[in-house]
Amino acid sequence: MANNGESAVAAEPKHTPLYNLHKELGGKVVDFAGYALPVQYAAGIMAEHQQTRQSAALFDVSHMGQLRLEGADRVAALEALVPADIAGLAPGRQRYSYFTAGDAGILDDLMISNQGDWLSLVVNAACKDADIAHLQANLQGDVRLMVEEDRALLALQGPAAAAVLARHAPGVETLRFMDAVPVEIAGLSCRASRSGYTGEDGYEISVPGGQAETLARRLLAEPEVEPAGLGARDSLRLEAGLCLYGHDIDTTTTPIEADLAWAIQKRRRSEGGFPGAAVVQRQLAEGPPRRRVGLLPQGRAPVREGAPLKDADGQDIGLVTSGGFGPSAGGPIAMGYVTSEQASEGTEVQAEVRGKLLPCRVTALPFVKHNYYRG
Repeated sequence: MANNGESAVAAEPKHTPLYNLHKELGGKVVDFAGYALPVQYAAGIMAEHQQTRQSAALFDVSHMGQLRLEGADRVAALEALVPADIAGLAPGRQRYSYFTAGDAGILDDLMISNQGDWLSLVVNAACKDADIAHLQANLQGDVRLMVEEDRALLALQGPAAAAVLARHAPGVETLRFMDAVPVEIAGLSCRASRSGYTGEDGYEISVPGGQAETLARRLLAEPEVEPAGLGARDSLRLEAGLCLYGHDIDTTTTPIEADLAWAIQKRRRSEGGFPGAAVVQRQLAEGPPRRRVGLLPQGRAPVREGAPLKDADGQDIGLVTSGGFGPSAGGPIAMGYVTSEQASEGTEVQAEVRGKLLPCRVTALPFVKHNYYRG
């Protein structure tokens, strides 16, 4: 038994169904949100990033939580916890949303799809247990929550993704951005949504865990496809201006501050009925005290998460929440929060990096144009 003064041994990260394949392919596996996942393969993050932008890459995102809501009251029960219009979500369609707290802070962001007589929820790995507890404690009426522990999730991303997947599942190329439907891929019973986290066209594919490696090998055998890891996924999503939970959004940020008002449909803006609705409605009407913006450092030095942001007079005005080098953008890029007075495109601000002030310019997001297929 450990003495009181000894630190507890960290839990071993969980393995996804593709863990052995990652090792076989030479993936550099790290602990991410409690899961053993590849940060990169031998080609490196830059090559994997460009592979996704130019052709197609396959990501293992099986660490995400896949949840299922059934029951006659599932729509109303979920609308009491998120600001999205779920009642207006057509069968076979998907929406981005977030769980809000009473002060409108964001508890997690998630994808919600209408699968006909049930709702599919995909939540972040780091928040999965908290999200499940939140749902169990707050869902009201005839609604049942199931955790789909036995499923994996693969993301095939890039301009060649549709052509590649159509070889194994004819017809998927006709799906529109945010369609989410059952589909047979290479003889395997899957669910595919035309979505992703890279800004590129592509699909997220839910597959039984025991069949995930078979599907991954089939897709990786296609000449356009290479494996990609967490590093490229992060640089791609940053260029696309997409939020990373726990960094760009969290319990201290509201959806309006985070520039996520687009995910609150008209009915929910007027009716409310979700946690923090009064705060959201007030900020929609009056504007938030701060805003998430894109930042272009005026030089070659990257500006990382946590760097304080200052105005021309050296006064604190915000913080960088994500930053790094944008391979497709061709230089350093960042996102962060500044006061609403400093949030206009073109505003000059300064980031404090190791005691030095580096000039940055507020810019519109995304840094790289989205290439979603809308039909």
